[in-house]
Amino acid sequence: MASIIGGEFQRFRPLVDLYWEAGRRAGHLAERLKVGIHAFGFVADSDAAAVEAYYPGWARSMTKIGKERGWPPATRQQFDAACSAEGAFLVGSPETVAKKMLHASRVLRGLARVHVQMTSAAVPHAVMTRSIDLLGEMVAPIVRAAASTSV
Repeated sequence: MASIIGGEFQRFRPLVDLYWEAGRRAGHLAERLKVGIHAFGFVADSDAAAVEAYYPGWARSMTKIGKERGWPPATRQQFDAACSAEGAFLVGSPETVAKKMLHASRVLRGLARVHVQMTSAAVPHAVMTRSIDLLGEMVAPIVRAAASTSV
């Protein structure tokens, strides 16, 4: 599992390549090696709604963690870059999030698992449960269907 808290998925490709090479050298069969990611994310009915719901909690959390670790405060510019098409945040509509998961899988040579870190959203319970529902009812079927046709 690669824990991705920002940047672009492509930046993690060297680590995945190292994992595959280490597995090969250790004698493991390629089909037994699995790669997964853990990334910030939030799903809403639209991209704008997801960004609006997720940003305030993310900014508070990252600024607090940054203060403890000597990082500068989180900025909206960082957040927007991570939510962009190439960025590593899985924030948006079901279609956007599915597209980004599939992009991550292509860039990282195939993903067996994706963990979505949603808790920093700090949204009301009903908004969080709606996001979880969208993830399971809309995002997962899109990703599964795309994965089954690419095998």
